[in-house]
Amino acid sequence: LKGNAYTFYAILLAAIFGAMNIVSANDFLTLFVSLEILGFSTYFLIASSKGYHSKEASFKYLITSAVATGVFLFGVSYLYGITGSINFSEIYKIMSEKEPSVLYFVSAMLIIFGLIAKLAVFPFANWVIDVYKGCESSILAFLSTIPKLAIFGIVCRLFVFPLRNSFELTFVIASLCLITALWANTYAIRENNVKVILACSASSNASYALLAASIVSVYNISTVIFYLICYVFMNIAAFGFLNIYGDKKSMNVDDFRGIFHQNHGIVGAYTISILALAGIPITSGFIAKIYLFTAIASSGLIFIPFLIILLILTVIALFYYLKILLPLFDECDKNTEIPTLTPVFSQKFVVIASVIAILLMGIFPERFIELCRFIAYNI
Repeated sequence: LKGNAYTFYAILLAAIFGAMNIVSANDFLTLFVSLEILGFSTYFLIASSKGYHSKEASFKYLITSAVATGVFLFGVSYLYGITGSINFSEIYKIMSEKEPSVLYFVSAMLIIFGLIAKLAVFPFANWVIDVYKGCESSILAFLSTIPKLAIFGIVCRLFVFPLRNSFELTFVIASLCLITALWANTYAIRENNVKVILACSASSNASYALLAASIVSVYNISTVIFYLICYVFMNIAAFGFLNIYGDKKSMNVDDFRGIFHQNHGIVGAYTISILALAGIPITSGFIAKIYLFTAIASSGLIFIPFLIILLILTVIALFYYLKILLPLFDECDKNTEIPTLTPVFSQKFVVIASVIAILLMGIFPERFIELCRFIAYNI
């Protein structure tokens, strides 16, 4: 990586450029080109790690993304045939002036499914395990945040019209989110690799946010925005610690046994990030989940069963988050060598700044929630 730093950062900037264009796109051509810029940059970032597993993960992600893109374009072609336009504003205007047809909802379903496949939603979720296993932690800190923000940004905009006119489509997406959360949480329980557990956590968290986004309202969109902002800081802190620990080790939960006793500060920060992902009080993760579940509960009685299942899955998730944390504080015998971590200033700064943001949004969430509501009203 050091010898190819210029290439690496050029690809990273291209991915950020693609993500920014996805969020700001106002027609399907711009959206498609931006998705491909982000997608190809992501393939190269995944493959940049040394070893066979990164190349395998990159190829699997490429195949999955190619299928998702094909489904997306198939839906766009149908929509163009119905409306004669690929501009979002024109399509909304045309469809608001006439009764949406069955073909319109089929095209909307294909477009939405093509996009949410990139969020590791079932049945397109298996790629996330291979990608997280094969990638370096520093790259995962980027891949688990920016692409998700970009996809959620455009999905929330595209959800508005079709889901308001089709409860069936909302129900299908909400059901897929529940299946994804169930799959991710049950898979994580029997795993011991920290990266795989965090991959399942990413998939389940994306499904929680997507379920709230599918019940279209300004209030729900504001909860999704707040949830995603909190999730970004939690993930950066978690993968920042794993980057400090090093990627040459197996990343098994037992490899971290007793490490707190030699590295109080940085392990304490990592602990806060994992507790936030679990939704423990005084962290932003707790406020984000309460805010999100409140939005789902206020969306109608029909969604109460979905909420109850999500609450049960959230409790189940505590098991694998504790499986990550408890070995950190175990007492080791005298013959066990506990590594002393020596992070550079930039690594310390990223982890500590992220943890401060997690605590600030958990203790004083009002201003952040107001900002998210303002963004939702003007999206």
